[in-house]
Amino acid sequence: MSTSTIKPDDTNDTGRLEGASRARIFTVLAVIVLFSEIAPMQYTIVAAALQKIAPSFPGVGANINWAIIVFGLIGAAASPLIGKMSDVWGKKRMFLICGALFVIGCVLDATTSNWGVFLFGRCLQATAIATAVIAYGLIRDLMPRKMVPLALGLTATGFGVASIAGPLLGGYLVDNHSWRAIFWVLGAFTVVMLPLVWFIVPESKLRVTERIDIFGAALLAGGAALTLIYVDKGHDWGWSKPTTLAWLIAGLVLLVLFVLVEKRATTPIMDMQLLFHPRVALVLAGALFASLQIGIVSYAIAYMSQTPPESTVVDGVAQGTLAQIQQLTGQALPIEAVQVTLDPGYTYGSGYTLLEFAVRIALLGSVVTMIFGAVAGLLARRVGARLPLVAALVIFAAAAVAFAVLPLTATNFLIVNSIFSIGFGMYYACMPILLVEAVPQEQQGVSMGMLGVMQSMGVAIGLAIVTAFLHSNGMSALVSVGGQAQPATPLPDLFGDRGYQLGFWVCAAASAVALILALVMKHGRTPATGGTAH
Repeated sequence: MSTSTIKPDDTNDTGRLEGASRARIFTVLAVIVLFSEIAPMQYTIVAAALQKIAPSFPGVGANINWAIIVFGLIGAAASPLIGKMSDVWGKKRMFLICGALFVIGCVLDATTSNWGVFLFGRCLQATAIATAVIAYGLIRDLMPRKMVPLALGLTATGFGVASIAGPLLGGYLVDNHSWRAIFWVLGAFTVVMLPLVWFIVPESKLRVTERIDIFGAALLAGGAALTLIYVDKGHDWGWSKPTTLAWLIAGLVLLVLFVLVEKRATTPIMDMQLLFHPRVALVLAGALFASLQIGIVSYAIAYMSQTPPESTVVDGVAQGTLAQIQQLTGQALPIEAVQVTLDPGYTYGSGYTLLEFAVRIALLGSVVTMIFGAVAGLLARRVGARLPLVAALVIFAAAAVAFAVLPLTATNFLIVNSIFSIGFGMYYACMPILLVEAVPQEQQGVSMGMLGVMQSMGVAIGLAIVTAFLHSNGMSALVSVGGQAQPATPLPDLFGDRGYQLGFWVCAAASAVALILALVMKHGRTPATGGTAH
């Protein structure tokens, strides 16, 4: 095990704001939370803009998705290392460095027409994912002990802010301006926040007096990245092809080597005994399974809501068929001459724009997330974080079953998503609280980084699973002209109900596993202390 001169229970070592005014404390907290919103906000906005970005990079085609994939890959792989750097070099310092790298990445993406440069800009922006990791550490170090659980709960409220602002801002920019405006706006927001962080947020005085294990960090980052690449691209490349499996095998080998090397290292990037202790391992495993549902739900309801109704698609195929016949033969047929059915057909589809989806469905869920993140923080201070986590996972499982069995309508999406958002806010509040209570301060940053890796892995696995189900329930148009059947026409952007329903059943199963882990967890059953236990 690594050694450190830090005394975890010595509040004077961290620069804690004991005795500061409430105004001062909440101002510092607000700046920390707002700054950590960069990553979730950009994810929502950029994902919505991919169709507008693609024409600027001819020849990229379906690989335009790498604009999202590399952000998640680099962010997840770098989070433990950046978290460790924050423990060693200072949390505020790394906060500012991540922000500066994000701004540089935004400027590159706003000005380039080169696909490689664009992806490099996205890689620089990915360091913003670690701002959430650093934010948890700053809150533990700076907030008065009794306020730490509530402050961590309010970070989930911050996720609610991002989920409100992201779709609204993204919808406006995508509908009214060039996609490049997205990166100028995100960069400008960060430029405004950087001096606020510099002048308002004090630096934590806590330092871990040990060198950073670069080799161990490289093994962890490489293993996580290669495994995530397999999960993200397995469906496109073929899950069982040797060239695809090579990514998974290489990733797992690096992760195994990481554990073996770190067990022997004098100053490991993370104490392996601590990593595999039940109070840490159960939290990380629960995060992996719970995040499957977060990935599937966030994708599925947005995609289904923005899909046009089946009748609109049928009319479009019929009109296209008539236009094609007229172009080839010069003969104008009446619309009645063409009959179109979809196989297997679908019942969802509201035809919302991104902005309409944000206002009509996502907005209420975001507000609910904000409220219940704070509620979970208050409950954790009174009864511990385990009980509200159990409640969150029960809600996850119930919401997944409801999504799977209820009609796929916008009204049901609004209602069930709002209920799911109760659990979403509580979940994102409880997980960092549980880790704060489980690890010593000198392991705070890297532990939160590991949480980020597991959550990113869970989201990626969830998206991979639902993508596989959707493609196995692909849509085709069956066209008959004058009673004569035509070859089936694939409709690549449409999928049958069953693909989504199977995805939701996987959500229910994964949430049930996470719930079992939470029920057997001994950790988190006493009121949260803000990290004094370890």
